[in-house]
Amino acid sequence: MSHDTLLLGQTLSFDSSPFENGPEAARHLTHGGVLIRDGRILETDDGATLRAAHPQARVEDHGNALLCAGFIDAHVHYPQTAMIASWGKRLIDWLNSYTFPEEMRFADPDYAADIAGRYLDLTVANGTTTVCSYGTIHPASVDALMGAAQARGQRLLAGKTCMDRNAPDDLRDTAQSAYDDSKALIEKWHGQDRLYYVITPRFSPTSTPEQLSALGALWAEHPDLLMQTHLSEQVDEIDWVRSLYPTARDYLDTYEMHGLLGANGVYGHAIHLEPREQDRLAEVGAALVHCPTSNTFIGSGLFDMAGMMAAGQRVGLATDTGGGSSFSMLRTMAAAYEIGQLRGCALHPSELLWLATVGSAQALRIDQHVGTLAPGKEADIIALDLSSTPAIAQRANRGGDIWEALFPTIMMGDDRAIKAVWIGGRAVALA
Repeated sequence: MSHDTLLLGQTLSFDSSPFENGPEAARHLTHGGVLIRDGRILETDDGATLRAAHPQARVEDHGNALLCAGFIDAHVHYPQTAMIASWGKRLIDWLNSYTFPEEMRFADPDYAADIAGRYLDLTVANGTTTVCSYGTIHPASVDALMGAAQARGQRLLAGKTCMDRNAPDDLRDTAQSAYDDSKALIEKWHGQDRLYYVITPRFSPTSTPEQLSALGALWAEHPDLLMQTHLSEQVDEIDWVRSLYPTARDYLDTYEMHGLLGANGVYGHAIHLEPREQDRLAEVGAALVHCPTSNTFIGSGLFDMAGMMAAGQRVGLATDTGGGSSFSMLRTMAAAYEIGQLRGCALHPSELLWLATVGSAQALRIDQHVGTLAPGKEADIIALDLSSTPAIAQRANRGGDIWEALFPTIMMGDDRAIKAVWIGGRAVALA
C-alpha cells in the first residue's frame, strides 16, 4: 500500500522559462503543498485543498519555508573536493599545481570512496540533489561516486575523465584504454537505478586526436549518452588549443572533427566563443554550462548569459567544484548575478532559480525526470528558509513579493538556508 506524504509551505515551480516569459513563467503559492507518492510528485496545489482531498496523507508542515525543486549542478569535478579554494593560479598552472597531484590519489579506491561520500554529503547539505561530475582517469573513481549515489538513491551523471597527453604519467591513459574503460563503465552503470554514464574527454589539450576519435566512435555507438568536456574557458587555453590543432577552424572544431559535437554534448564554460562556434552549437542543440564562481576565481572571463539566451542556446548552471570556490548553488546563483551585472544584464531571481533547476535539467537532458515541482517528476525537493540569518531575515521581511523575499537568500544564503532535503521522496538527514 502506498503511503502519501504531503509537504506544506510556500511552493515555487516553473511552467516555462522566465528568460522567455518573465517571472510569470513561475507559479508561486503562499500556502502551497506538494503531495508525494512512491518517490514521485503526485500533485502540487493549494495546501488546504490537497489536505482535504488526501486526509490519509502524512503531513509535514514547513511553515513559511519555500518548497522548490532540488538544485542541479551541471558541471563538477568531485575529485577536486579536498583541494577546493586553492590559491592563486591561472587554469593551466592550477591544473598542474593542484588538480593533477590530487587526482593521482584516486588510484586508491578507498580514497576515492571517502571523497565520493564526502562530496555528496557536502552538496546535499547545500540543497543539491543531482550533479554531473567528471571522475579521474581511474575507473575506480567512477565506481566510487556511482556507488555512493546509488546507496543514497540519487540521480547522478558521471564519467571517467580521459587524458593521454599533457598530463603526468600517472594520469594518462591511451586512446584504446579510454575507449575500453569507458565502454566497460557504461555497461556496468548506465541505466542502473538513477545513474547515467557520461563520455568524458577532459578537453582537447589533454587528448590526442586519436583519443578524441576513439571517444567520438564510442559516442556514435551510444548516441543516447551525454558527452561532457570543456570549451573556451581562458584565452591562453584557446591559444594552446590552436597550437595543438593547427588545422582546426576554432576550438569547437577540434571536437567536431572527431565526432564530439552533438545535441547530447555538454560544454563547460564557453566564455570566449567565436561567432561560428556560437552558431554551430545552437544549430546542433548542444548545451553550455555557466560556471560563474570558477570563472571569477581562476580569472577566466565573463560569460554572456544574455547573448547566449538571445541566440537560443541551452544553458545550465554549475559550481565547477573545485575550480569553483563553493559547493553551494545559492552562491553560484549570486555569482551569476554579479557576472550578469558586469555584462550589463541584471538577471531576475526567477531566471537564477530556473537556471539552477530547470535550466540545468534541460542542459543534461533529464528535465523529464527532475527540475520542477510538477506531477510525475521525481520528488527531489528542498525547503529553503528565507530568513536563515538575521541579515537575510531583516531584508526578506520587507519583500513585497516572493522574488524580493527570495533574492536576499540567493545573494547572501548558504547551507543554513537549506531547511530540509528530499531525494526520491525520502527525507535526508542534514549534517
